[in-house]
Amino acid sequence: MPQESNYKWKLGLFAIAALVVAIAGIYYIGKQRNKFGSVLHISALFSSVNGLKVGNNVRIRGIDVGTVDGIQLITDSTVQVQMVIQKKVQHFIRRDAMASIGTEGLMGDKVVSILAGTPDTPTIREGDTLAARQPIETDAIISSLKTSADNAAIITANLANISTRISNGKGALGKLLHDTALSSNISATVKNLKSGSKKLDENMEAAQHNFLFRGFFRKKEKEKKRKEDSVKEAQHR
Repeated sequence: MPQESNYKWKLGLFAIAALVVAIAGIYYIGKQRNKFGSVLHISALFSSVNGLKVGNNVRIRGIDVGTVDGIQLITDSTVQVQMVIQKKVQHFIRRDAMASIGTEGLMGDKVVSILAGTPDTPTIREGDTLAARQPIETDAIISSLKTSADNAAIITANLANISTRISNGKGALGKLLHDTALSSNISATVKNLKSGSKKLDENMEAAQHNFLFRGFFRKKEKEKKRKEDSVKEAQHR
C-alpha cells in the first residue's frame, strides 16, 4: 500500500512538471509570435525565401518587432510571407516600406528586415502587402564566385605562358630581349638616325649662309616674322 501511494505521488509530480513545461512552452511560443498583446498582420511577396521559416524574426533597424506567421506558395514563381508585428510599431512603417530577407551573421537564421519608408507616406494598415526586395540566391553567388575564380585562373595561366615564352626568347619581345645581334642592329640604327639628324642640321645651317639660298631663307624669315606680328596684334585687340 505504501508502495502504491509512493508510485501515485511520483506520477502526480511528473504530470505537474509536464504541465508546467507545456504552459511555459506555449507562453514562450506565443510571446515569440506576438500572440499576447495587440498585433498587426501584413505580408510581402517574394520570388524565393531562401530557407526562411515560420517563427523567424521580423526586424526594423535591427530591432525585433514581429515574427513570420506563415509562408505560402501563391504561384510557381511567387511566395507569400505572412508576418505578425507589434501594433505599437505600426506608425513607423509606411505604405512604401520594403521587406527583404537577410541572415543573422554569416550562417545564422533567416530574418525579414523592413525598411520603414518615407515619413510623408501613410502608415500601413491591417492586411497590407509590402513591396519586397528580392533576395540574391546563394547558388547565384557561388556561381559568380566560381566564374571569377575560373577567370582568374585563366589570366594567371596566360601570364605564366607569356612569361615562359619571353624567357625562352619567343615572340617579338622575347627575341628583342635575347637576340643580341638584333639589339645591336637597333642600337646602330638609332645612332645612325641621330647622326643623320645632326648632319641635316649642319647642312641646313650651311645652306642659310650660301648666297644661292640666302634669298629663300630671308623670305622664310620674313613670313615667319609677319605671322608672329599678326598673332601679337590679334592678342592686343
